[in-house]
Amino acid sequence: MKNSEKFGHQFIVQIANEDHLHYAETICAEMEESAKKRGTGIAKRSPVYLMEKMVEGKAIIATHTNGDWVGFCYIETWEHGKFVANSGLIVHPDFRQSGVAKAIKRKAFELSRHKYPDAKIIGITTSLAVMKINSDLGYEPVTFNELPVEEGFWKGCASCVNYDILTRTNRKNCLCTGMMYVPPSKKEEKPKGTWDFLKESALYERLLRIKQKVMLRKNESKNSKKQSETVPVD
Repeated sequence: MKNSEKFGHQFIVQIANEDHLHYAETICAEMEESAKKRGTGIAKRSPVYLMEKMVEGKAIIATHTNGDWVGFCYIETWEHGKFVANSGLIVHPDFRQSGVAKAIKRKAFELSRHKYPDAKIIGITTSLAVMKINSDLGYEPVTFNELPVEEGFWKGCASCVNYDILTRTNRKNCLCTGMMYVPPSKKEEKPKGTWDFLKESALYERLLRIKQKVMLRKNESKNSKKQSETVPVD
């Protein structure tokens, strides 16, 4: 596979390496800020962790011709390579809705297939845009019990504001949607629980709207409770 590709005339999407280590701290800070704005949590990673991914050739980075970083993503393996996850997708605020995220996801998908051709590629997200990108790559929605059972995989959800939903349901359900790409070599093992009726983008959007309403009601309930605790009652 090609290590780098030009995206339009201004961006280069490539497998990250030692030359990109200086971006790690800035990328981590943007990941945290983006999660706060969305009201959801992400697996918190240190700059050192991202640097390790870059050195190992397990990260994708998009850069502008002027030297600025544009987007980033890395891959992780679970259950001894049975699963590979494309994680930590982030795009600089100035370049969102430009197609960069799709280019990064496609490159990460190609890297995953190249390094782990027999692995099932997985991800969990609340983003309709990411669901659509994943669907175009061949992912399908799956139930949570079809994802890795390793504690380390689910530990990444601990910083999310909705983590209590995940724990209350014994990891059977949450506001995120689990998605999976099954390689041709594993097609006979395709999960029976795949939600085929969610393939159409219109249904993805409906699912996301429902989840967003639940999240909004939950946040409003929390805010109301906080106000009742701080405002004196005569």
